Amino acid sequence: MTEKTIHEGRNVKRIREILGIKQDALAMELGLSQQAISSLEQKEALDKDMIEKVAKALKVPAEAIRNFSDETAINIISNTFHDNAVNMNYQCSFNPLEKMVELYEALLKSEREKIALLERMMEKK
Repeated sequence: MTEKTIHEGRNVKRIREILGIKQDALAMELGLSQQAISSLEQKEALDKDMIEKVAKALKVPAEAIRNFSDETAINIISNTFHDNAVNMNYQCSFNPLEKMVELYEALLKSEREKIALLERMMEKK
């Protein structure tokens, strides 16, 4: 039985791509350049601190980067997708139409205040 080599950089890339995150977005989150992320994804082994930072930025456990496999990823994604589908029956605790009316009234009030201010400025001239 041959032992499978773990390529942590490639695992970061695969997880990032699965999550739909671009290199530049991950770079910004980590305070690095896009080129640094590209370089990181080419390294077979990453230092422990970097794995922790990347895992936190991707919102995955560090173990996911250390032990990523396609089979495990498919299982996690399919389980997560199912869990999220159940939660899509979210009920609003407010009436969106009422919120739009409140916003409209606030904008209207602001415009009336601007008009009144302009009228006062015109009277002074």
